[in-house]
Amino acid sequence: MKKIDFRKFLLFKLPLAYIAGIRLKEYTDEKAVIRVNYNWWTQNPFKSMFWAVQGMAAELATGTLCFNKIRNNNKKISMLLIGMEAEFTKKAKGEIQFICDQGKEVDQLLQKLDEPGQSAIIELISTGYTENGEKVASFRFKWSFMAKE
Repeated sequence: MKKIDFRKFLLFKLPLAYIAGIRLKEYTDEKAVIRVNYNWWTQNPFKSMFWAVQGMAAELATGTLCFNKIRNNNKKISMLLIGMEAEFTKKAKGEIQFICDQGKEVDQLLQKLDEPGQSAIIELISTGYTENGEKVASFRFKWSFMAKE
């Protein structure tokens, strides 16, 4: 995925994420890295990044990985977020990067979906780090996939 395509996607499909400054930093077949900066738009009253902004960035790290793999696959597959759990370990300030590096696991799951109606669930982890590499949060997202006709 190209960064400009990601920005267009946010602008037209997720404008709140676009306004918050969520951006694609890196995308490979193995991982997605989404960044967001602490600023006036993303702050909470406790002088750190609002948890929901972190959640949007974290979800996009996992969702971008899944969405692009489905898009580049010849099969018709729908995806739906069915669960989320989060843990916050440090105040999020500055630039925060959320990383999901489970691309191989997503590939393996999608290969198993051959027949229409077949479904599978995967848990993907997106971890947020400061510029210094300190962990600020970890999100677990459960994604459901279903093969369509």
